[in-house]
Amino acid sequence: MNIGVQLAIKALISGALIAVASEIARRNPGWGGLVASLPLTSMIALLWLWRDTHDAARAADFVAGTALYVIAALPAFAVIALLLRRGAGMAPAMLAGALAAMAGYVVLMAAGRRFGLPV
Repeated sequence: MNIGVQLAIKALISGALIAVASEIARRNPGWGGLVASLPLTSMIALLWLWRDTHDAARAADFVAGTALYVIAALPAFAVIALLLRRGAGMAPAMLAGALAAMAGYVVLMAAGRRFGLPV
């Protein structure tokens, strides 16, 4: 299978997951959050990586890096929820959340360099 077809399949699957999560969230925000939090995209990416490389060390680093980046981004969700509950608009809340995530990533990358983490 050529690279263009693989990329199209990956994009369609990822897009479908986002669409499903948003449709479920429209009906029930809690269930939508559960679907959005599932590591489906990470697992699919891991399967594609494995299919392309069969490299266990690279796969392990991918999984560890994913877990670390998820932890670094968690405060962003708390910031967004807090700001929305306090009446902030969606755009400012999303911007603040994106800045919080970026700050978490910067801290994680600095720690990664210091401690040899796969980030």
